[in-house]
Amino acid sequence: MAALLVSLAWLLSGSTKGGASEPAGSSSPAIVDGVASYYGKEHHGKKTANGEIFDMNKLTAAHRSLPFGSQVKVTNLSNQRSVIVRINDRGPYYQGRIIDLSQAAAERLDMVQSGITKVKLEVLDPKKTSSN
Repeated sequence: MAALLVSLAWLLSGSTKGGASEPAGSSSPAIVDGVASYYGKEHHGKKTANGEIFDMNKLTAAHRSLPFGSQVKVTNLSNQRSVIVRINDRGPYYQGRIIDLSQAAAERLDMVQSGITKVKLEVLDPKKTSSN
């Protein structure tokens, strides 16, 4: 519950640097739109910001401020495919991007060829998701 409250506080504080914005008419403050990218082989086997070893085949992601362990539903706005990822790293470090996905997550969203895509992020209530 604490992770959800921190996530909501982050979203409500206007900390949407990097191109994120709240969609007009959104009924939930835990939803933002922005650009996603992904990372894979070049980081596979290296330590993430939370101390885990990065596995490009797991459904994980990097976010600048969401608490580690947060579950986020990511929807590719060009094809409506979605995936649930667990935040275990910090980033992205490119202006205009709001999340870096593992290669496995990018494959599920069918965005590997393009490398980046516009997405919707929805921070999930930890009580409603199972741990990864």
